[in-house]
Amino acid sequence: MQVKKNPDIEVGRNSSLYFAVGLNLMLLITYLMFEHKTYERDVITRDIVQVDNTIEEDIPIVNLELPPPPPPPPPALVPDDIKVVEDQVEIEETIIESTEIGQNDAIEEYVAAIDDVEVEEVDEDIEVPFAVIENVPVFPGCEGGTRQEQIECFQTKMQEHVNKNFNYPERALELEMQGKVYVLFVIDKTGRVSKIRSRGPDQILEKEAERIISLLPKMIPGKQRGKEVNMPYSIPITFKFRQQ
Repeated sequence: MQVKKNPDIEVGRNSSLYFAVGLNLMLLITYLMFEHKTYERDVITRDIVQVDNTIEEDIPIVNLELPPPPPPPPPALVPDDIKVVEDQVEIEETIIESTEIGQNDAIEEYVAAIDDVEVEEVDEDIEVPFAVIENVPVFPGCEGGTRQEQIECFQTKMQEHVNKNFNYPERALELEMQGKVYVLFVIDKTGRVSKIRSRGPDQILEKEAERIISLLPKMIPGKQRGKEVNMPYSIPITFKFRQQ
């Protein structure tokens, strides 16, 4: 059996309409509450500002007396009598003849004799490397022997000299500084050491290496074709300390 309902007395018939009206009403009330402004009432005090009459002081006007400008310089005096001096001198033109030789000019033949030619010997500082020099510089104590024996003696004496004069710089020890210094120098035609240069990890070690090489004794200079020549030489000096 189906229950019949009267559409006029149905409660949920207009529920969506009522919900929409109530939602809009709540939104309107919320908007009005956010937009409502209130002001605090402050106590306003009114004071009367009395302005006294200011005293105006009269500033005297001072007239500065400036010195008058200097008078203009007098005009230059022009003498009345002007004498015209005739100093015109006739100049004779000099004809410069050409020194160039043309095809038609005869050339005088001149044959120079051998006695007329002077050969000037130029003393050049020739540097011959250690590997190709004919006679290596002779270290004191290495006189005599073959070329190979002199080379071996030279290298041995050089190493003994470095070990004898070696002194580790105290500053380098404090900084724990070590490394290899390459020293390049020249044994000149007189047998002395010159042009000492070095390259190493620090200037302290370089100065010590240069000091050692500067103490080398005078040697018998090297020779090339029977003539004394300069010989460049390079030696490495190793600075290494042992940690205790």
